[in-house]
Amino acid sequence: MRPTLDNPRTVAAPFGDRFAHVARLDVGGGALLLLAGQVGVDDDGHVVAPGDVVAQSERIFEIVGGVLAGHGASLADVLHIRSFLTDLDDLPGYAAVRRRLFTATPPPASTTVEVSRLFLPGAVIEVEVTAAVPAAR
Repeated sequence: MRPTLDNPRTVAAPFGDRFAHVARLDVGGGALLLLAGQVGVDDDGHVVAPGDVVAQSERIFEIVGGVLAGHGASLADVLHIRSFLTDLDDLPGYAAVRRRLFTATPPPASTTVEVSRLFLPGAVIEVEVTAAVPAAR
């Protein structure tokens, strides 16, 4: 077993390099990827569409896709999604984005919770992802 922390070049670096985008655990037949929570920000770290859960969700999964690609994975490799919403009334908009992106049956395991706020003003959702990558990739 070999753990590594990484900020792949396929996405912008996290805010001031204060954390790793992904923790990778290489195990016999592949790797487990544990992604840091992502919020809907542009490459300069500014919140996209403050207050808009759909636009932020789309941006989050663009970032997630880029992090996964940096490790030879894609959204199809996602096992679990953990979501933090500042208002559960936004769940239908977020769910619509997820249904469009995750079409396999069944979809990934999921946890969704409401939180009082996120660390960036205007951010209404944060998403963490766990994915598995076969050794062949």
